[in-house]
Amino acid sequence: MDPHLLDFRRSIKDPLIGNNIIKANIFAVKFFPKTGIADFNDMAIEAIRDQTALDISPSILIEEISKLIRSLLNGKALGLNGILNEVFKAVALVIVKDLVETASCYFTSGIILKRLKESIIVVLRKEGKKDYSLLSSYRLIAFKNTLVKVLEKHVVNIMFKAAEEHRLLL
Repeated sequence: MDPHLLDFRRSIKDPLIGNNIIKANIFAVKFFPKTGIADFNDMAIEAIRDQTALDISPSILIEEISKLIRSLLNGKALGLNGILNEVFKAVALVIVKDLVETASCYFTSGIILKRLKESIIVVLRKEGKKDYSLLSSYRLIAFKNTLVKVLEKHVVNIMFKAAEEHRLLL
């Protein structure tokens, strides 16, 4: 199968684009738009000064990580490390203690291996679209390390609990 994209266009009125470099630039603009700088002018300066950091424990419980591993969905694509979620679940009981110790070291030291931060992003066609020459007929998926997926879920849970406790959610 040819790894190149079919010629496509931004809208039905635009001409087809065949140049892969131009197509890549169009995808980059569509899926990775540049963000602006936040404007805090409408916030009271006193409110900003009164904000304090939340004290969140870096300790990780084996039960929490085990639960997150069990929640991984089956039938998904391989993680960036080549491990299927089903395999990760099958060996979790044997390796969960070591995973928790390693993750705790990452959280307390603030150092995460570069390899754990890597991902591969792939452009896929959306199913059932009538016109695959249109940019809107495509979506992105990211392949990440399976362990990173679990740790990210853990961090999200910690942040959500802290936000709830401090009434930061609207």
